Amino acid sequence: MDHLRLGDDIDDYCTKCKRLTNHAVVSLVDGKAAKVRCRTCYSEHDFRNGEIPPSKRDLKKQALFNEVLAKTKRGDAEEAVETEEEEDAEKEETAEEP
Repeated sequence: MDHLRLGDDIDDYCTKCKRLTNHAVVSLVDGKAAKVRCRTCYSEHDFRNGEIPPSKRDLKKQALFNEVLAKTKRGDAEEAVETEEEEDAEKEETAEEP
């Protein structure tokens, strides 16, 4: 859509219907839709560019995954430090033997 006008049809995610539906443009800012009205339930909301927001369940899964990943990275770093300390100790022992 090159040029939007008030009343034009546009697809967007409806916050009330919770699905992608036809909307009418209610207000424009700099030639872009700012507010739209759902043609199914007639609720008005900000234009969301047709993007469906992630569900709360997906956000919770992502947060848990990030937490596990952070712990794993921290654990790998600790193991690397312990391994380096053990190698240094072995080198010192072998250097003292002759």
